[in-house]
Amino acid sequence: MARILIVEDEAKIARFLELELKHEGYEVLLAGDGRLGLEKALKDNIDLVVLDIMLPGLSGIEVCRRIRLESQMPIIMLTAKDDVTDKVAGLDMGADDYMTKPFAIEELLARIRVALNRKSKSSEPKVDLLQIGDVKLNLTSHSAYFKEEELILTKKEYELLEYMIRNKNMVLTREQLLNNVWDYEYFGDTNVVDVYIRYLRQKIDEKYGLHLISTVRGVGYIIKG
Repeated sequence: MARILIVEDEAKIARFLELELKHEGYEVLLAGDGRLGLEKALKDNIDLVVLDIMLPGLSGIEVCRRIRLESQMPIIMLTAKDDVTDKVAGLDMGADDYMTKPFAIEELLARIRVALNRKSKSSEPKVDLLQIGDVKLNLTSHSAYFKEEELILTKKEYELLEYMIRNKNMVLTREQLLNNVWDYEYFGDTNVVDVYIRYLRQKIDEKYGLHLISTVRGVGYIIKG
C-alpha cells in the first residue's frame, strides 16, 4: 500500500489524518515542521505528501518548491484560509491538488486515491515496441525489423505498417488508411494506398516468404495476429 507523508504542525489534525489514512490501509509518516517534512519527503520513499501551507521552519510553498526540484511525487496542499493567492502559489510550485480547512475527510481520501492512481499510470513503462510474429517495430527509433534484420522502409511505409499493426485483426478500408496515414481527407483516389501496400509486400511478404498483409476483396486490407 502507498506510503503517505503528512506535514502538519497542528497535532490534533495530524493525528486525525494519520488515523483515517491508516484505517484506509495506507502507511503514514508524520512531520510537524517544514524542514523535517522536506527531509522525509526526499529520503523516506514517500508516494504522496499531504502538505500544510502554514508551517514553522519552511513554509509549505517552499517545501513544495524544493520537492519539485527532485521528485514528481503527488502533493496535496492544505491551508486554513481560502486564499486565492496561496492556492495559485501552491499550484505554481507544482502541487497536484489543494484543499481548504475545514474539509470532509471523504473528499481528501478521494483526492488521494485520484492522485495515486494518476501517479501509478504515469509510472507505467511506455510501450515502445509493437510486434506481430517476427515483425517488430521500435516506436522510439521509428525502425522496423524482421527478426533481427532491419527493414529499409520509407517514412510513409513505416507509418502505414504501424497503423495496420496497431489495428491488427480489423479490416481497414482504403479510405481509412488514406485518412489516418496520409493525414488528409479522401478525395476519390485511393490508388496511393494500393501502391504502398505493394511496397510493403515486396519488402516483407515476398522477401521473407510471409503472408503478413491480406486483401479483403472489395473492402480493404488486414493484418492478422
